[in-house]
Parts: sequence; C-alpha cells; structure tokens
Amino acid sequence: MNWIKKSSYLVPIIICVLGILGIAYYYFVGSFSKLSATEYVYIDDNDNLDSVCVKLEPIASNHGLSAFKMLARHGGYMEHIRSGRYAITPDQSTIKVFRNLKNGHQEPVKLTIPESRTMDRLAGYLSRKLMMDSVAVAILLSDSSFCAQQGYDTATIACLFVPNTYEVYWNISIENLMKRMQKENENFWNVQRTLKAEALKLSKNEVCTLASIIDEETANNAEKPMIAGMYLNRLKADMPLQADPTIKFALKDFAIKRIYHNMLQFNSPYNTYKNTGLPPGPIKIASVAGIDAVLNRTAHDYLYMCAKEDFSGTHNFARTYQEHLKNAAKYSQALNEKGIK
Repeated sequence: MNWIKKSSYLVPIIICVLGILGIAYYYFVGSFSKLSATEYVYIDDNDNLDSVCVKLEPIASNHGLSAFKMLARHGGYMEHIRSGRYAITPDQSTIKVFRNLKNGHQEPVKLTIPESRTMDRLAGYLSRKLMMDSVAVAILLSDSSFCAQQGYDTATIACLFVPNTYEVYWNISIENLMKRMQKENENFWNVQRTLKAEALKLSKNEVCTLASIIDEETANNAEKPMIAGMYLNRLKADMPLQADPTIKFALKDFAIKRIYHNMLQFNSPYNTYKNTGLPPGPIKIASVAGIDAVLNRTAHDYLYMCAKEDFSGTHNFARTYQEHLKNAAKYSQALNEKGIK
C-alpha cells in the first residue's frame, strides 16, 4: 500500500524531471542554427554581448539564441569576449557554439596574397580579408623602422610577400602576419632558388625587383624567361632597362596605355629610361612565375623588345637598335589604327 502511495508521488516528479531535461536538451543541446549551411560570425575587439547577439541573430534559432544569452550571462562570457571568425554548422549545439566563442576556437581564413602594385593597395586588401585597419597597415608598411624590423626598407618591403594562399586567423595582428610571411618567404627561397640567384649575381630583392617589371610587361608566363634574359643582357651591358612599366609606377598612374616621350623625362629613381640598373625596389609584389622566370631565364643575345602589333601580349625581340626601331614603328602604327592614346 505504501509502495502505491509513493509511486503516486514519484510519477509526477519523474515526469517533471523528464520535462525539464527535455526542455534543457531542446535549448542547450539541440541545434543552435536555424540554417542548413555553415555560416560564419565575425567578432571584433570592441564587441559586447549585445552586439555579439545581434551578429548571431540571423543564424540562430529563437530558442538557441535565448539559451546562448543565458549561458553568456552566467558563464563569464561577457567579461572575456574573444575576437575571431567562428564557424557555426547546422548540427552544432548551443553549448558547443558558446564554448567555441568563449574559448576562442575560431576557424582560419584562406588568405591569398595578391600581386599588389603598391603597399597601400595591399593594406586595403588585407583590411577586407582580416580584422585589420587599412590606414594603420599602410602607415606601418611605409614606416622605415617597421620595415627595417622585417629586414627590408620601404622600397623593398614588397619582396617579403610571396603570392600564395595561406591559412591564418581572421584576427591575426599585422606583426604576427609579418612573422608568418617571413617564414613563408624563407620556405620559398629554398637552396635551389638561392643558388640560382647567386649564380646570376643578384640578391633576392633584386630578383624580385626584376621579376616585378617582367610581370608588368606580360601576363604570358611562357614568355617571361625570354624577357628576363633580355633585361639581364641589358644589366650586364650597363644599358638602361627602359621598361615602360617603371614609368607608370613612377607616375603612379597605372591606367596609362601609351608611353609618350615627355613622360620619360620624369625625375624618379624608378625611371629606368633615365637611370641604369634596377630601380630601388619592386614595382609590385612579384609573382612566383616572374621570380622563377628570372632564375631560369632564357639565354640569348637580344637587347631590345617591343610589344607585337597584333596585341597578343607577346613581344618582338631584336639584337640591334635598327631592328628594334622597325618593330616599334609597327607597334606604333597599330596603336594609331586602334585609336589608342
């Protein structure tokens, strides 16, 4: 009889406990996201709980967001909000999402270093891909002391960057990014590449500088070793490189389609019509293809080149100035016929 009486009390209690557990499971262990695909939330340094919840709202289910707020208020999250890029998958529980954000378990981003023409443009690109301020990055990359800490100066800092895709955290600092780039640069300049540069009697920075000019001369990777051979012949003969892309860089006008004689008089260390040798540094972040074209240049005796009149992006090469003038005349006529000024 007593057993029956006790059972009459236990059953409602068990039902209540199970109900509470079910609700807790629904709120805390059930799926946090209301979406069917993985989404990413970006938490900044200046975010607070309210702004974090605003960022989570488009992703979270109503019960998931309510449970997250409860966990955040009672789990010490408000005092230790960690910046970063966090992945929220459809099957993640609210507790899992909370723990990831609280402990800073973020997902890396794939950062592709572009072949930027200027460090200002690189700074702008980095600010769009990472938690960085473009102005602050641009100031650092133009600061002689900061560049010297990396082993470069403001003219050669572009040599540090090797265009490739890297996994980094979204909230990486510019200082740590530079450390990562140092490591990747060392890996890129392996024994084989270093020995080839030494055989050409060029420093790594000089290889990158010449490669940057070649990259701007053509997008045709197959032709780059030929162009490299021509410029190396000019350097050996102590002839001005007379590279049109350096004029565009000196003038900071990359939209120029045609170089005129008056432009060649512009005073700049990057004007390779007025100065012999290589300019002070790269005119862009050199491509891997451009660097390897210099290191594996085609040996020949050409000293001149001119864009082909068919606008194929390739060049006519010449051994003598007279032959070059004929090629230049054909190209100039083609420009006039196209109305390119």
